[in-house]
Amino acid sequence: MSLIRCEPSRNDYREIVGPDHADLKYIHLGLLNLSVGASWNTDFTGIESLLVILGGQCDIQAGNREWRNLGERVNVFDGKPTAVYLPPDTECRVIGCTDMQLAVCSAVADAGPEVTLITPDMIDVRTVGRGPFERTIYDVFQPESSEAQRLIVGETFNAPGRWSSYPPHKHDLHNPPEESDLEEVYYFRLNPPNGFGVQRVYADDFDEIYTLKDGDVITIPRGYHPLAAAPGYELYYLWTLAGEHRIMHPCEDPTHAWVGSQV
Repeated sequence: MSLIRCEPSRNDYREIVGPDHADLKYIHLGLLNLSVGASWNTDFTGIESLLVILGGQCDIQAGNREWRNLGERVNVFDGKPTAVYLPPDTECRVIGCTDMQLAVCSAVADAGPEVTLITPDMIDVRTVGRGPFERTIYDVFQPESSEAQRLIVGETFNAPGRWSSYPPHKHDLHNPPEESDLEEVYYFRLNPPNGFGVQRVYADDFDEIYTLKDGDVITIPRGYHPLAAAPGYELYYLWTLAGEHRIMHPCEDPTHAWVGSQV
């Protein structure tokens, strides 16, 4: 596990999680900030990627596809995202139409479907949990609604003072249908941005607590991982999962699973 504090400057791409990150096998994560007219070019060799527009608008050229003025939200708290899936070895160019920020969620892969645009109207919204652990989830790129080799991506919103990933769950053993083995990376934003949240990551052999600030990233290769937003501050996180098998079977901590069954 590791906590990474990051926020790229304007017209900058920063790879936050990459192949040199020792505790992860599959996931890469980068953040791109562009101003109007600025551009970024890359070749996604050996990875499949989902470009998730966090805020602002941009043009995207990928493979033989091109889209203009993508993006319908000012920031992550302003509605559902627009995203573009890129299979491995796809050349891509992003051009800022406004000041904008984009997350590059990737997983090691050697195959994938064609370049695909995901618009806000294609993204399902779910409310899960109840009471103090009720939260809203945007299913951006799920196994049930999209094709890929490994990549799974979504967004979660915690209202002020509420918990998520609760009751605590994990997904670090391949034992379907009880559990699937998926590593995970979270990218956090807070509203207002001077707030904080708290993340616990634990198993039988370790127990870590992290203070979450706006723009932080945390890697979760294993363990249960509940988190909470401080009162007064809405907490958003973009989650990227990947594993050998693209299936989601979270396993709840038996000590606390009873909380989810209470009426």
